[in-house]
Amino acid sequence: MELQRTLNGALAGAAAAAAWAAQQPLDKRVFGSRYDDVELLGKLVTRGDAWPAYGLGLHAANGALFGAVYSQLRPFVPGPPVAAGLVAGLAEHVAFWPLVSAIDRHHPARKDLEPLRGNRRAFAQATWRHFLFGVVLAELERRLNDKGEFEPLEGVPVSSNGHGNLEHAAVGAGEAAE
Repeated sequence: MELQRTLNGALAGAAAAAAWAAQQPLDKRVFGSRYDDVELLGKLVTRGDAWPAYGLGLHAANGALFGAVYSQLRPFVPGPPVAAGLVAGLAEHVAFWPLVSAIDRHHPARKDLEPLRGNRRAFAQATWRHFLFGVVLAELERRLNDKGEFEPLEGVPVSSNGHGNLEHAAVGAGEAAE
């Protein structure tokens, strides 16, 4: 695990979370839902006037943590970075969406928040947000972490039996005999 790669991934994740938060007022209008992640996180900590700052900080921290993990796993995922980012973002969304029932029941500010359980508009809105997050994360992480740093998996010679490429072995043995 390389520290610089992790830090770059965290920076990409925090920036992707900030892009998500910045566009929320627009997607709230488009989807017709008051669901707001910054509000949900901020009002988990305080109900005072400082909830937007707390919420944005927690949202950026979550994005940074996700980005740091993503940056370490990305070299092992075949395919273009944008596809990997989309899959990662949407997988997180689908994996954690069932927790909205607990939010609706136990969040300290639940009466101030948009109910999420069974809310199709909020689900679609969250899907869009995770889609955006995945694209921004993937592109920023790709730019910050030089892809030449790691050998791509597509270039590693392998065979179906797991013992490598016979042509490489035969060429190596033939060159040694000469």
